[in-house]
Amino acid sequence: MEKPDVDVLKYSEALGEVPDGTWMQEIVDCIMNDGDVERSRRAPTHVRSPFLEIASPPPVPSGIDQLEVTPSPRLVKTHLPYELVPNSFWQQKCKTIYVARNAKDNAVSYYFFDLMNKTQPHPGTWEEYLPKYIRGDVPWGSWFDHVLGWWNAREKHNILYVFYEDMKEDPKREIRKVMRFLGKALPEDVVEKVYQHTSFNAMKENPMANYSSIPSNVIDQSVSPFMRKGEVSDWINHFSEAQNKMFDAEYQKRMAGSTLKFRCKI
Repeated sequence: MEKPDVDVLKYSEALGEVPDGTWMQEIVDCIMNDGDVERSRRAPTHVRSPFLEIASPPPVPSGIDQLEVTPSPRLVKTHLPYELVPNSFWQQKCKTIYVARNAKDNAVSYYFFDLMNKTQPHPGTWEEYLPKYIRGDVPWGSWFDHVLGWWNAREKHNILYVFYEDMKEDPKREIRKVMRFLGKALPEDVVEKVYQHTSFNAMKENPMANYSSIPSNVIDQSVSPFMRKGEVSDWINHFSEAQNKMFDAEYQKRMAGSTLKFRCKI
């Protein structure tokens, strides 16, 4: 990694909601270009912000291949847990933004993403999927280990820890927070411009952000749209009472003793 690089990290995969990682990538790209939203339409998200560890079927290039041809300063996406991040992230003092989302909404979003993601095995029914998610038997492992690993590392390195629910509650506040972290003092009209460009409706209609350029043998949006709802608390529509009780019991056990707190409603 190179020193000017900015890394956007998250646990996989809240795609389809204004995907949290994709949403933050779009915000950061706009800020890095001083609010020039037209420049953020120069190429699809996966080209402007290469996905470090991805290796999709052709014609989609691997993340490493894309990074090698991307000029600095680079905006890099990854889902890696803290323990697997290359040492060069820290040696080069890259600025790192971690986007965390409450586990219940993340589980639902991850399920719908895996339904459309043709590079992963079919997730089965929701009833079959949820226990696997809770155990961490999904790509990128346990949500609990992932969010806690990055939370505990946030003061050791140059890490901004952002909550998806905060982004939904007050997008402009979070945009300003990211601006400060990136050392950008941009005027309020730029904040408004970034806010409008990265709204759910704008991104849903933007072919450079809605992943419509990804072939259907990789992401099949006829199964589920990439931009699905843009809501917090969609989990209520999918969790049964028994599933909710099971999840809450595991959550209390795994998160005990941590200062990390999430909101499942706003």
